[in-house]
Amino acid sequence: MKKSYVIGLDYGTDSVRAVLLDAHSGEEIATDVSYYARWKKGRYCEATKNQFRQHPLDHIEGLEKTIKTVVTQSGVEADAIKGICIDTTGSSPLPLDKQGTPLALLDEFKENPNAMMVLWKDHTAIKEANEINELSRTWGGVDFTSYEGGIYSSEWFWAKILHIAREDQQVKAAAYTWMEHCDYMTYMLCDDQDLNRFKRSRCAAGHKAMWHQSWNGLPADEFLNQLDPYLTKLKGQLYSETFTSDQVAGYLNSTWAEKLGLSTRTVIAVGTFDAHAGAVGAKIEDNTLVRVMGTSTCDIMVTENKVLQDQLVKGICGQVDGSVIPNMIGLEAGQSAFGDVLAWFKDVLSWPLHNLVYNAQSLEETQVQLLKKEVEDAFIFKLSQMAENIPLDQSIPIALDWVNGRRTPDANQELKAAVMGLSLGSKAPHIFKALVNAICFGAKKIVERFEEQGVRIDTVIGIGGVARKSPFIMQTLANVLNKPIKIAASDQAPALGAAIYAAVAAGIYPDVISASKELGSAFEAEYHPEADQIQLYQTHMDFYSKLADFIEHEVTNQ
Repeated sequence: MKKSYVIGLDYGTDSVRAVLLDAHSGEEIATDVSYYARWKKGRYCEATKNQFRQHPLDHIEGLEKTIKTVVTQSGVEADAIKGICIDTTGSSPLPLDKQGTPLALLDEFKENPNAMMVLWKDHTAIKEANEINELSRTWGGVDFTSYEGGIYSSEWFWAKILHIAREDQQVKAAAYTWMEHCDYMTYMLCDDQDLNRFKRSRCAAGHKAMWHQSWNGLPADEFLNQLDPYLTKLKGQLYSETFTSDQVAGYLNSTWAEKLGLSTRTVIAVGTFDAHAGAVGAKIEDNTLVRVMGTSTCDIMVTENKVLQDQLVKGICGQVDGSVIPNMIGLEAGQSAFGDVLAWFKDVLSWPLHNLVYNAQSLEETQVQLLKKEVEDAFIFKLSQMAENIPLDQSIPIALDWVNGRRTPDANQELKAAVMGLSLGSKAPHIFKALVNAICFGAKKIVERFEEQGVRIDTVIGIGGVARKSPFIMQTLANVLNKPIKIAASDQAPALGAAIYAAVAAGIYPDVISASKELGSAFEAEYHPEADQIQLYQTHMDFYSKLADFIEHEVTNQ
């Protein structure tokens, strides 16, 4: 039998990675990663005002580099590569002109942050999100946030666009339409460049743009008009239909086929979000919670329509028919910061190194570089090792994980983190342990919300860098959740899931479920709750809940 191959392309916060997959055996034939050059330099970002933008050239250059590399490394013939699917972070919208060109690629906008992709973690639109929420509850019509957990977030599509439109009249005037990152990268590769015919992602539209079948697509003109007439005009240049990622968006256009060394017969699947693709790569099924754990987390579940019926799960990031597996409801939750909480603490501790030690006149440049590498390699490992050995009945501070606001349950990006219980005995490992506990307690709040709403969780699957690299965090999480956690073996579960969608779109498999069972990741480890630790963690969790309630209601609202 002649072999067939597919490519999954996964855009994360810091890099893009490609996986070339044998579509029959599931073997990962070749992989490659490209880091975003402009993003790495911190361009177009201002962390103090929660502005995080990315230039589309980082993504375009990364696509070309990674796909060409895996094709070359594999030696696979162009005709044997049957499909490509792209997943990205989200909501990460990008403004385009009438020709479908990102504004940031035009000379007049090439250095304008408002013309860049507004990254998922950008929280400059808090005011606009608050307006959307207030209007949704008071305008007298349908609550268009109801299938998105009942609270619209500043991380999402309409809030971000409204903020940019108010802040930058030039961008507002030049933007004919906006696309989610996953949609634009897919559109760029497709042969049909008609913006009106392009198939937009069901996953992106349903979870972030208030799209739902029951109100025939996007929110009503009357609703959008009360926010800003610009949104009503823009809606006419967006879409009404959406498509699941097992569907064909188009075929690879001749320009990109030549650049990548591929065939114009290669199918391009409808785009999706990284966490949802990751869940498919991890063989998600009923009553399974898949936690995609990196800088932030996305928590994904699927369930049959008949299980939820008309029930709405409150305070999550949406329930969307087909966003993960066609004909099943996809449920999304998550934490705005997970690995980022620990990265923040590392940055705090590293300040004297970068500002004093590495600049010391007594050190040669070669010594500085060697010292930097030694410290970087050991930093988190040593903190984890020391923190793991601190008994829970010692004086461990209590911390909140809200360094980037709270995504779920009940989105509130205005919340800030806090630490309680510091003493003269609180050393760096004690605070690190408190932060690890905090991110796990934040995860427990999500699990509790699902279960309170009648969504049963039997199995937890961890994917992503944190899941594979930190046994300390995973064991803590198992103890806090009081559930076993299986770890997916693949380094590239979202890219693997995207490749699975591509295999279905290309007609190699009849549906996503059968393709996922055949091609999805194996599991390399399993963490079980430790009986003697469960109650101790629950006691700390109770203090976390009290601190969270105090900060949210007694401090933030002052």
